[in-house]
This record gives sequence, structure tokens and C-alpha cells, in this order.
Amino acid sequence: MSYKQSELQDIMENVGKEVVEFKSRYDSRVEKLEKQLENVEVAFARSQFPGGGSSSDFGMIDTQAAREHRDQFMAYLRKGGNEAALRDLQVRAELSTMDDPAGGFTVIPELERNIDRVLSASSAMRRVAQIKTITTGEYKRLISQGGTESGWATEKASRDETDSPELAQITINASELFANPKITQTLLDDSAYDVAGWLENEIATEFAEQEGEAFINGNGVGKPKGLLAYDTVANASYTWGKLGYIAGGHATLLNNADKLISLQHALKPAYQDQACWIMNASTLETVRKFKDGEGNYLWRPGLLDGAPEILLGKPVFVDEFMDDIGAGKYPIAYGNFQKGYLIVERKGISILRDPYSAKPYVYFYSRKRVGGAVIMYEAIRLLKIAVS
Repeated sequence: MSYKQSELQDIMENVGKEVVEFKSRYDSRVEKLEKQLENVEVAFARSQFPGGGSSSDFGMIDTQAAREHRDQFMAYLRKGGNEAALRDLQVRAELSTMDDPAGGFTVIPELERNIDRVLSASSAMRRVAQIKTITTGEYKRLISQGGTESGWATEKASRDETDSPELAQITINASELFANPKITQTLLDDSAYDVAGWLENEIATEFAEQEGEAFINGNGVGKPKGLLAYDTVANASYTWGKLGYIAGGHATLLNNADKLISLQHALKPAYQDQACWIMNASTLETVRKFKDGEGNYLWRPGLLDGAPEILLGKPVFVDEFMDDIGAGKYPIAYGNFQKGYLIVERKGISILRDPYSAKPYVYFYSRKRVGGAVIMYEAIRLLKIAVS
């Protein structure tokens, strides 16, 4: 097909018009996308976007109110100051509400985050258990104890009525955990002294010690109920509400590697996927010496730096609050703690400055709300030092 010159000119003019229209339609869209990308880059640089900025401000929203609150909070730590203004700032920075005017002041997010990091590093239970943030003083959850029946049937056969599942309500109270470190006003007046760093270390150390002990041995009264505080029963006679155990085969020693295999297989297959071991360092020393029939150690070091060690294919977490090996003790726990144990906590750590109780010292009464309990008994098994 051939075209006259005039026809080619018309075609080229039409194409040119369409290109201009296309460009006008999409230039604004491209400009909008470029602006959005620019905003994202700025947000990363200022730590206003999760994952951006410096590691010290990871995930923090750097609003004007947040910056003002940070400055005012640091001034409060050193010299006290306008408490009403600080309370208003923490509300405007969306860190708390004003419903607890006598409860202290919410710490800046960076301080809270660093404390949480220390708690996670110090507590094996915090690394393996499920953690849930709550907004009230307690957490309630219905747990199925099993009991639902099922069966097979042909297309036209009748279906018998099946039993309903048995439900149990688990209630976990968020109890108050506190620390009350003190420092001289002279040090607070020294502008070169890292007050936030000192306070972070003091609070994190005390909280980690108290939490770690409670998650393993706490009696549930004004504190979490710990893993070893529950009634136990021989695994062959397991019933809901108790933790099943496997006897180690000796009255006072842990000297039978086969019992670790028995403990591992005492856990149902449904919970094996994320299962792990918890024991203290002394018990781990004993376990590391166990060998199989060919002289190979059952224990394996972690493949990467910082990775957990491996026992019978599952990771090992060390918790110093677990029992030592001894008669009637439970030195090893094995289970899927993500499904078996729940830690609840109210978000936020509050601090109340007290310069009056012990002059020339200034106390910093610090508190948080935390609780913990077993929520799925069949997801956890224990090894007991006993003949049977």
C-alpha cells in the first residue's frame, strides 16, 4: 500500500499529537512517583520509615512532637522540670494517654527499644515463646483441650452427632515489674555523663534478671507463672493442665543419652516443627559429652556465629534459671514454646523521678507490666531426674 505525501504528513501529525497527549497524561504521574520516591528517601534518612536511617533510630517516627518529647524527657532525667508539659508532650508524641497522671512518664522509644533488646538477648523464654502486646491489665484466651470427634461416611449414610470440643479459658495477668536505680545529682549535672545509657543498663539488667527467673520459676502470684511451676505427670499418663515428663532413668544423675531421644519423641509430631531445647549451662555441659553408638557427639555447634547449638537436630537455648541436675529436678525442657508458652506485656516503660527520698541521690522508679503462662500443655515436655 502506498501513501501520498499529504497523507504521510497527516499520519505524522496525528502521531505527533498522540505523543504529546501521551506525554501530558503521564508526565504528571511520573512527577508524582518521583516525588513519592523523594519522600521515601528523606524518610529513610530521617528514620521516619521503618527500616531506614541510622540503627539507633530504627523504626522511629521523627515528628516535631517526638523530638520535643525526647529533649524534654532528657531534661527531666537530669533536673526534673515541668512535669505537666512533659505529660502533654508524651501524649502529643502518641506515646501514652493522660489516664495515669501519677504513674510516671513514658520513656523515649529509643530507650525502651534498647531495653527490650537486652531483655530478648538475656532471656531464652523471650526468644522462643510467643509474645503479645496488650492494652489492658489481663489477657484471656480460650484454648481447645481436644475432644472433637470425626469419622468417615458414605454419600447417603447417616452421620452420628460428634462431641463438642472442650474449651479452657486461660487468663494471664500483666503484673508490675519494677526497678529503682539511684544516682547522685552531681553525676546528673555533668553534661558529659551518659544518663540515658546508665539508666538503660540499670533497668535492663534488673528487668532481665527478674523476668528470666519468673518465666521459669514464677508462682503466678503478682508475677508470671513459670515453666517449672506447673504440676507434672508421667508422659504416659498425660492429662490437660499438667506438663508431661520423661524420667531420666537415674535417681540423681543424667547419664542416659537415650532418654533425650525419648523426651524428643514424647512430643506429638504436630509440635515438632518449631521445637527446641531449654537447659542451663551446667546441664548443657553434661549433654555435650553424650555420644551415640559410633562415638559421635549428639551435640553440634551452631553453623553460624550467634546461631543456637544443635541437639538431635533441634536448637538448644541456655537459660540459667532452669534446674540443675539433681534428684527430682527438671533440668531440661523440650517443646514448641511458640505454641506452648505466652508472654504478654503492656507496651511502654514508665519512669518517675524521686530526688527526695535519699538525698543526695536521685531514684528513678521504673516499671513495666508483664505476664506469662503455659497456654498449650501438650506442646511442652520435661525431663525429670528420677528412676521412673
